[in-house]
Amino acid sequence: MKGGRFLIWPALAVAVGVPIALAATSEQLAWRGPVYILAGFAGIIALALVLVQPLLIGGVLPGLSAYRNRRVHHWIGGVLAFAGVIHVGGLWFTSPPDMIDALTFSSPTPFSPFGVIAMWAIFAVALLAGLRRRLGLRLRTWRIVHIPLAIVIVVCGVVHCLLIEGTMETISKAALCALVLAATGKVMVDLWRKRVLRGGELST
Repeated sequence: MKGGRFLIWPALAVAVGVPIALAATSEQLAWRGPVYILAGFAGIIALALVLVQPLLIGGVLPGLSAYRNRRVHHWIGGVLAFAGVIHVGGLWFTSPPDMIDALTFSSPTPFSPFGVIAMWAIFAVALLAGLRRRLGLRLRTWRIVHIPLAIVIVVCGVVHCLLIEGTMETISKAALCALVLAATGKVMVDLWRKRVLRGGELST
């Protein structure tokens, strides 16, 4: 059983690697400039990182201690924020008017508002994580703030991705988005159950 758990790593590699590899073979790349391509792949990588985050916090990935899970989760959060900057910055560089419309929620494209909301939620989590000690946020308070923002990131990020008809292949994109939702949902349910059990133990 323990040996079977390590199959999670190659499964994760396939879940992340296949959509990226298929996007790299997209015919649409021939019509895009290097900055636009970089911005697009930064968004794809960001979605892949969103899948990894709940797996880390839920202790699903084998071979990592609880402390290592938290540390890697923290650092990947920073990389996720950086990927968001590259994604938005690259799109701004290639088409400032479109980005202004998106940031002001006046874009005609249906995927834009979801992407902007996810972006601000990512930046908010990264900022609060960096200032957590200075603000004196306790673990309970941090979770009350972080968990709703994480849900916003996941839901809006997935909807944003699914609505875009871009370089990502349809089936692999849908599968990756489904895995992101499933992993996040499982971890949220597990955390809720642990909290209920702890409450029951304290009350007895």
